[in-house]
Amino acid sequence: MSEARINRISNEKGDGGPSLSGITTFSGLNYFVPPKGTTAERPSDCPPGSIRFNTDSAHLEYWDGLQWLEFEATNEELGNQLVTNSAGGTGHRGVIVGGREAAPAFSSLIEYITISTLGNAQDFGNLTRQVGRGGALSSSTRGVFIGGQQPSPVYSAEIDYITLSSTGNAIDFGVNLPTALHSPFTCSNSTRGVVAGGLEPGNYLTAIEYITIASTGTISDFGNISTGRTRGTACSSSVRGVFAGGEITPTPSNVTNIVEYITISSTGNSQDFGDLSLERRYLTSVSSSTRGVFAGGFKPTPGEIDIIDYITIATTGNAQDFGDIISAKQDLKGIGSPVRGVFCAGFDSPAISGSMEYITIATTGDSIDFGDCTARDETNDGCSNGHGGL
Repeated sequence: MSEARINRISNEKGDGGPSLSGITTFSGLNYFVPPKGTTAERPSDCPPGSIRFNTDSAHLEYWDGLQWLEFEATNEELGNQLVTNSAGGTGHRGVIVGGREAAPAFSSLIEYITISTLGNAQDFGNLTRQVGRGGALSSSTRGVFIGGQQPSPVYSAEIDYITLSSTGNAIDFGVNLPTALHSPFTCSNSTRGVVAGGLEPGNYLTAIEYITIASTGTISDFGNISTGRTRGTACSSSVRGVFAGGEITPTPSNVTNIVEYITISSTGNSQDFGDLSLERRYLTSVSSSTRGVFAGGFKPTPGEIDIIDYITIATTGNAQDFGDIISAKQDLKGIGSPVRGVFCAGFDSPAISGSMEYITIATTGDSIDFGDCTARDETNDGCSNGHGGL
């Protein structure tokens, strides 16, 4: 058998080379370098299966014939066993982002915990902006942060993302929401993120839109929720997204106990699920693949709320009593694994809270102290690589 060794093949200008077809293999002891470029330099006339390195996101991506998608490399067992704080051990990772640390200042801070451990949150990086009361959703590899309230302009249409397994600053997602808003409902399965409702200047929204989490640069219409609604919460299984509670008119006292659901992989309007045990806004939620749990919130009378209730996501019906959080709070945010839900930060009138507490999702009972994050109210949101939609 003969063998040819060629260091380089190119055209006469040195700016191209031959296409290889058939069964073609190559090997090397070190590495190979694929084509690279920025997001703006992505070609759109290449054949499906083309591979490049995106220098903006620092990830490999491939062309599926319609859009560029990132290669996903997942590892649920994140953590550092050499430390004893909440980043120690191994397990699913949760992140807490943004918020208002002290009025009128908003934060760009991103912190993280290993959900299976206990301890204080650790620094992850920063968002591209200072923001509170936005939305967050995630796949097993990527966290996405949507819209929010900020110093100027007051409402945001921007979308950021991070790679959950690393640490570092967020990157612009490449497309904005159709309208600037804050306090939407957000949920996801492993591939699709859904954004519903929210508040834009003078208008409570009904629109539902979705993104493909692994790609950047596209957002599409999904349908509508039953009424203009904001300041509630959402959770998911791999099949369903559930929107619960919130505010339904520009009158802050008009809070609701509505629970609705969608099928995430399809499109269409939401359908009635049942009711929460109490009308409230600024509650939070966590979920496993089977159960959604809702905690805290605010109702003008009595004020901050300590209630935890739950639903079985695959069925419909009213929420049932689960237990209580340690102290009545609003604006807290939930992050979860298949086993544990953690409720973070929030506002316990008149104090801004940095406490975190946890529950075991499959049981019932009161929450237990987890540790602390940076104290802030109007927390932007939180997400994880192990929630019920994955």
